[in-house]
Amino acid sequence: MKLLHRVLPFLLLVICLSIVLTSAATSHDDDRKDYIVYMGDRLKGVSSTSALYMSMLQKVIGSHVGPETVVHSYKRSFHGFVAKLKDHEVQKLAGAEGVVSVFPNEKYKLHTTRSWDFLGFTQQVDRQNTVETDIIVGVLDTGIWPASDSFRDDGLGPPPSKWKGSCIPNSSNFTCSNKIIGAKYYRTGGSIGPDEIMSPIDTVGHGTHVASTVAGQSVASTSLYGLGSGTARGGVPSARIAVYKICWYDGCYASDILAAFDDAIADGVDIISLSVGYTTPRDYFNNSISIGSFHAMRNGILTSAGAGNDGPDYGTISNLSPWFLSVAASTIDRKFLTKVFLGNGMSYEVRRIKLHDLADQYPLIYAANAPNTTGNISQSRYCLMNTLDPNLVRGKIVLCDALVGGRGPFSVGAVGAVMRDEFPEDAAFNFPLPTSYISQTEGERVLSYINSSSNATATILKSTEGNETRAPYVASFSSRGPNMISRDLLKPDLAAPGVDILAAWPPNTSISRVRGDDRFSPYNIMSGTSMACPHASGAAAYVKSFNPTWSPAAIKSALITTAMPMSNKTNPEAEFAYGAGEINPLKAINPGLIYDANETDYVTFLCAQGYNTTTLRLVTGDNSTCSGANNGTTWDLNYPSFALPTSFSETVNRTFTRTVTNVGSPASTYKHRITTPAGLKIKVHPKDLSFTSLSQKLSFRVTIEGTLNDKAIVSASLLWDDGEHQVRSPIVVYDVSKLISV
Repeated sequence: MKLLHRVLPFLLLVICLSIVLTSAATSHDDDRKDYIVYMGDRLKGVSSTSALYMSMLQKVIGSHVGPETVVHSYKRSFHGFVAKLKDHEVQKLAGAEGVVSVFPNEKYKLHTTRSWDFLGFTQQVDRQNTVETDIIVGVLDTGIWPASDSFRDDGLGPPPSKWKGSCIPNSSNFTCSNKIIGAKYYRTGGSIGPDEIMSPIDTVGHGTHVASTVAGQSVASTSLYGLGSGTARGGVPSARIAVYKICWYDGCYASDILAAFDDAIADGVDIISLSVGYTTPRDYFNNSISIGSFHAMRNGILTSAGAGNDGPDYGTISNLSPWFLSVAASTIDRKFLTKVFLGNGMSYEVRRIKLHDLADQYPLIYAANAPNTTGNISQSRYCLMNTLDPNLVRGKIVLCDALVGGRGPFSVGAVGAVMRDEFPEDAAFNFPLPTSYISQTEGERVLSYINSSSNATATILKSTEGNETRAPYVASFSSRGPNMISRDLLKPDLAAPGVDILAAWPPNTSISRVRGDDRFSPYNIMSGTSMACPHASGAAAYVKSFNPTWSPAAIKSALITTAMPMSNKTNPEAEFAYGAGEINPLKAINPGLIYDANETDYVTFLCAQGYNTTTLRLVTGDNSTCSGANNGTTWDLNYPSFALPTSFSETVNRTFTRTVTNVGSPASTYKHRITTPAGLKIKVHPKDLSFTSLSQKLSFRVTIEGTLNDKAIVSASLLWDDGEHQVRSPIVVYDVSKLISV
């Protein structure tokens, strides 16, 4: 399992392009590195922030500081800059007046036909077409392939009048349209790869796939070499797309993510879709995504972000701020299966994507028997790059002792690979060569066959489609809670389809993104929370088209409280895997009640989290204060779920306070129903909520008492029901020490 944790991030980079954070800051000449200096709300009444920044740097670095020291300035939606600093200068600047935080410009690496139908969200659903065409989704990713059929602008008029953005000037290879109404790119990390373009054009594929899942037009008869055939479409096909290219083949920089937020907010987007995340949790204001999404929330924009691809261990989720939506990846009722036949008659059917049959049986070799140097068996057995002898491997199928990306065997001329490992088989990834993934036990049988035969052979057949009868369940790669920054806040919020998703792809980018792979397609199949996130973004945009005045928190509440409950029988991590459950866009447009929250509520939450008045006034630009009046508890944030950390030896006794707003029927009475597990007693007061008008607010309390009875997780739920609307909130009580090392 330790080996798996070493090789899996490589696999996801090659195959799913899942965005995960690395911990290296950008290096420059001498020992200076790029650091982000975050200074809070946008300055008002200041004519030149550049002069202010230079003055601050002169006090820290000295009078010899030059303009090249400031790499980038943020000034449209918030306030700060990126500068080249030494370690001791960082410490001085962090203590300067007006500075909220200073943190490294860390480099990130990147985190459909059937999926919308699986959610019951068919092409025939009701739409507010005139409003939907005014919805602008900002996609922060690897760019976009504008010529894809998914981005036609048929039937779309000029961009909405609220749009203040632009298409990148002086770009001969990119033209915006009435579908893609804005496009920009960002790069503070130096040179780019040989196959990349300084342009919003997508040469990686990830951004095109994501954007078409959110808001792609309907395109009939799409597939990946016959797999996944059907009509590809986004959640809001009439919505506009604004592209912010922040990620390249080598990853994404925190400074570029923040710059894109700065622009997207000022440009006037309605929803931000961001399939990017950290590997480890970060303080809210030492985190570009958290900072950017906080300012987006202040401007009425909901950010949807993937939970991450570091599962299935507990505490691996890193996108966990309360002001944005955190999305886990779930399966749909379709899977792709590949059969492997050995020369001795044994066969295995595995979950993998294989686009063509191998023509015949091929020699089968164990990777440990083909090291490129003497004594390199310990490396070659895992089929890593530059470990295999091409003279021994070329033209053969290789048995590998780990699930890896396939570049190693592919680069030395292998015709296929059989990989054995312990990782759960619940997603079909694309490899640069025909590949099968089997269990360790099955791998032992294959190895025994190789060792017992002087002429061991195998072949791998083209994939077929099967029915995933257990769907939906959360994929093993999807990051799990609990929230390690605010343990009283349940994350992820919900789950959305993120496994085996077919969506648009740049036709000049190979489907595996491995150089030398000559397979190209205008549509590709990918898996990851990067694919789940745009489903939630599209659902959020759909809800907003019916409720254009709703706050980000109201939209998020509607999605959470109408989610379809999922089962801890397939996901024992329960709410820490799937949150409230599987997203349900149709029900979310009319949830009945919403748990609303605004900037003031989040400031109160941050006060309880330990932030002080000085810091919060810089962030908000107003007179926010942490005092006895608002310095409450984190668990009383008006959130549509309940999380209670404890230990097996404690007796639980906690009361939560919540306020709901009536958005259903003017005169209605909601009765509560509680599912209570053994060992806990849950009381709700009052028992009924009677409303006499729309927008009326009523408060209630939930008190939880009892013990965990030696369990790690205990799940419950609260349902408010008026006969027409069912407003469900998950409740989870858990023992932190049993889930993760603390």
